[in-house]
Parts: sequence; C-alpha cells; structure tokens
Amino acid sequence: MSRFNSNNKIDMTEGPLFTKLLRFSIPLIFSSILQLLFNAADVVVVGRFAGDNSLAAVGSTGSLINLLVNLFLGLSIGTNVVVARFFGAQKINELKDAIHTAMLVSLFSGLVLTAVGVTFARGILILMQAPSEVLELAAVYLRIYFGGITATMIYNFGSAILRAKGDTQRPLYILFLAGVINLLLNLFFVISLKMDVAGVALATVISQCISAFLVVLLLCLEKDEFHLDLRKLKINMPIFTQIVKIGLPAGFQGIMFSFSNVIIQSSVNSFGAVLIAGNSAACNLEGFIYTSMNGFSQGALTFCSQNLGANKIDRIKKTVWISQFSIIVIGASLSALFLVFGRQLLGIYTTSPEVIDAGMSRLWVIFTTYYLCGMMDGMSNSIRGIGHSLMPVITSLTGACIFRILWLSTIFQIPFFHTPFIIFISYPISWILTFAANLVGYNLYIKKLESL
Repeated sequence: MSRFNSNNKIDMTEGPLFTKLLRFSIPLIFSSILQLLFNAADVVVVGRFAGDNSLAAVGSTGSLINLLVNLFLGLSIGTNVVVARFFGAQKINELKDAIHTAMLVSLFSGLVLTAVGVTFARGILILMQAPSEVLELAAVYLRIYFGGITATMIYNFGSAILRAKGDTQRPLYILFLAGVINLLLNLFFVISLKMDVAGVALATVISQCISAFLVVLLLCLEKDEFHLDLRKLKINMPIFTQIVKIGLPAGFQGIMFSFSNVIIQSSVNSFGAVLIAGNSAACNLEGFIYTSMNGFSQGALTFCSQNLGANKIDRIKKTVWISQFSIIVIGASLSALFLVFGRQLLGIYTTSPEVIDAGMSRLWVIFTTYYLCGMMDGMSNSIRGIGHSLMPVITSLTGACIFRILWLSTIFQIPFFHTPFIIFISYPISWILTFAANLVGYNLYIKKLESL
C-alpha cells in the first residue's frame, strides 16, 4: 500500500516544508474562520436585531463555553497527534484502532458536556457576576448550545483524524456549507420568529449537527486506512491511554487559559453591560486573527508528530521555526489592518458609539501584541507534537493562569489601577512569560531527541 496514495494526504516527512505547511494551514485557517463565523453570526444578528443586552448575553458566554469544552477538545488534539504518529510510522493496524477509539470517545465526551452544561450553566453565570439584565438570556443560550454539543465533539474529533493525514480541505467545505446554513437560520429565527438568543443558539446547534454528520460520512466513505466502520467502534485501552497522555494535559492547558479568561470576564462584568458588549465584539474580531495564526500552530503540531513517527528530527526543527516565522508575519500584519479599521469592524456588531469605544479600548492593547499569543501557542503545539504535553501545561499554569489571577487579585484591586486597561494588559504580559518558558523546554527536548 502506498503511504500517500490520495490527493487528500500530505507527506510531511519529505519535500519542501514551507509549501506543504501552507497547503496544510491555509484550508485550516479558513475552516477555523468559518467556525468563528458561527459565533460571529450569532453576535451580529442579536446585536443588530435584538439589542445590546442580547449581544452581551451571547458574547459573555464564550469564556464559559471554552472552560467546559476545552478538556474534551484536548482529547481531539491527542487524537491528532497519535493518529499522525502512527501514520508517519506506517503502523496501519494501530492507526485504524486509534480512529475507532477516538470517534467513540467523541460521543461520550459530548454526552458528558451536555449533562454538565445544561445543569450548571445558570449557576456558573451567577458566579461570574453576570448582570441581572444579561443573566437569563445567557442561561437560555447556554442550555440550548450545550444541548447540541455532542455534534460539536464528533465534528472536532473527526476533523482531527482527517488533519492527521494532511486533509484540511474537505473539513473546509463542510464548514462552508454549515456556516451558510447557520447564517440563514439565524436571520430566520431572530428576525422572522423573534426568538432572540434562543434562535441563534438553535441555529448553531443545527449547523453543527450537519457538520458532524458530514465528517462521519466522509470517514465512512474513505477507501484507505482512514476508513471508519461504525460497527467496529470500541475503546482500545493502550491507544486510549496514549490519546489521554497527550490530550488530557492539552485539555487542562485549555481549561487553565479559559479559567483565567473567566476570571477576566468576571472583572469585565463589574464595569457593566456597555463594556461587556464592547469586549464581546472585540473578542470576536480577535478570533479571526487568532485562528489565522493557529492554522500554522496546528500545522506545527501535525508536522512534528508525523516526523517524530518517521524519526526525522531535523525536519521537526525546521517545522518549528518556519511555523513561528509564519505566525509572526500573519499575526502582526492582520493585527495592524484590523486596528486601522477597528471602529468600522466593531460597527458590524453594534450601532452604539459607547459600545464601539469600549471595544476599541481592548483592541488597542491586544492588537499591538497579538503575535505573541500565536508564538506562545505555536511553541506549545510544537512541544506537544514531539510527545511532551505536560510541560506546556506547567508553563501555562504559571505564566498565564496563576499570573492573571494574581494580577487581578492585586494590581487590579488598587483603586488607581482599577480600570479596563489594567485587565487587558495582563494578556500580553502572560504571553511573553509563557512563550519564554516554552522556548527553554523545547530546546531541552530537542537536544534529548538528538542524543537518542
């Protein structure tokens, strides 16, 4: 059997790295942007047609959703690393077992998240100090969203499997179709049926169900070693252990970032609905730049994993620095562009001058330093791709989570520094600290691999 006998595969262990990284990353970037458009469509529609309180309600749920979901999305990262490593090493039987194990894990993950999200959504929002005029709307949105979260899990695990062999194009086509459906349903439910936040949540769930169905269908129709047979779904414990070994620390890292963001969101909430709404709109804009950088970060993860399987250390080193350079260029360029047109872009989400001003107060801090966030994530994924997932967790715990909590518990509490700017400046400081620690760890791990 040929290792790479399909146009949907990329041989990451041979040939020019930069062009193959582009071929892998660009469709992934567009896929991530389309995923962002799900939430952006929600925010734009409610902001334009349901009011600022509804905008604040939908926008303020992002950090909480990430907090609950990231642990299980970490397992999808573990799936990507393990499947890519087996593929690079041409261990076909293990690869097949990993695919069937991962898809069953995705189903269980979704069911657990539904139970937790639906049950505890309102209570967590209260702990986050959500204003009374936003609380009930946000709770409705979250309950519906988590009611359909199983589809989100299935799609993410399925697309992680496809990415392991370099297939980032077909998930892009799936998300394009789902994104169009999501937008049309948003407009119908909110404008025609007056369903407010319930309408945008329901539209998101329906579109995610379509994405999940299509990615499963793709895997079932595969004719190569990536074929999914639903009758053979079962947990292979040794492979599940490998997925958990990589994915669980990655999930905890995501949880820690999300937890620190929940703390930050709680601090933002203390300034009222206008700053909440402006912060929500600004976060949506940031997401488009983050996903552009993250495409190369995910490329580093998968390329490093395949080359580790093929025992090609020099290509791992080249992958890391090519991905870092690409992250800096795309992050700095897009941030400058978005900052120049910030007021116009925020105007897409709201017509309120006060909300736009609030959003710009965040953008001026974030967009001047955002490439640092991409570099931090890229280095974390590079370390994870060479089989070390615990170290990025430790650096994230200290450099991001603990630092941000201490910052908000001390500096922010001083009356003179009790301002939105002091909240937002905690981001770039934590990015610098975490990247520096990851860089040291990466160099130590590479030297160890070279000595083997």
